[in-house]
Amino acid sequence: MRLARLVVLPAILAASFLLASASKVPAEDTENIRVRFEIFGLAGLHVLTNRTIIEKAADRYSITMDLDTRGLARVFVDLTSHSEVHGRLARDAARPDAYHAEVLRNGVDRSYGVDYRTDGTVINASTPSSPGWASSIPAAQIRGTVDQLTAYFLLERQLAQRGTCALVVPVFDGSALYNVRFTDIKSEVLAADGYQNFAGPTQLCQLVREEILRNPGQGEDTYQQGKVWYAPLASGDLMLPVRMEFETAFGTVRGYLAELRGHGVHHHLIRE
Repeated sequence: MRLARLVVLPAILAASFLLASASKVPAEDTENIRVRFEIFGLAGLHVLTNRTIIEKAADRYSITMDLDTRGLARVFVDLTSHSEVHGRLARDAARPDAYHAEVLRNGVDRSYGVDYRTDGTVINASTPSSPGWASSIPAAQIRGTVDQLTAYFLLERQLAQRGTCALVVPVFDGSALYNVRFTDIKSEVLAADGYQNFAGPTQLCQLVREEILRNPGQGEDTYQQGKVWYAPLASGDLMLPVRMEFETAFGTVRGYLAELRGHGVHHHLIRE
């Protein structure tokens, strides 16, 4: 199970976040949101922590995401991951300039990099995983794609602006080319549960990962579909995931927004 793909910012996951260094404006003009998600697997096993930072400044955005497995989950998958993207904002769009990720999984270190040109050209700058390695995905097919962090950021902005999940985003992450298809399920008022004390109105979205191409030797099990509950907890132009549920080959994995900092507020939502 590739735990790094279970959130996205999501976190991510679907959720979306930035590096201060990507901003070209003074720090006092920068909007900064910090979130932490906790992910649980079978029998309530705590498997993963996701820490994400979102920054927006003028016409720029940046996102960073750090993942690491927790407790007994490390026996099966020992994972730490750092990914980041920075790019440009428009009223109805976000376009990445560069994406980079470092993933250490069970002692194997992989580095991914993608550069995005203003004409839509996408350059795979990932480090070869072995001698003689070369990307098998044609450049023409990744033209116009975005990274996985920006994909969820686009959804979160659209939800705040138009109130709908309906969106298809082509993604290239340095290894795989796929679409993330978001659709509306329903509006739902969540109640607090045994994991989280959040209660309130949300928009429930379905997401489906539609695989197109993957580089040889890079295949790892990941989610194919899931559900994410979004709520207006941050700025007026961004909705954030508060709960998520993904179906994997190893069963259902659930994630909860545990902590939110930004706009002078600090919400601690997880039951610990």
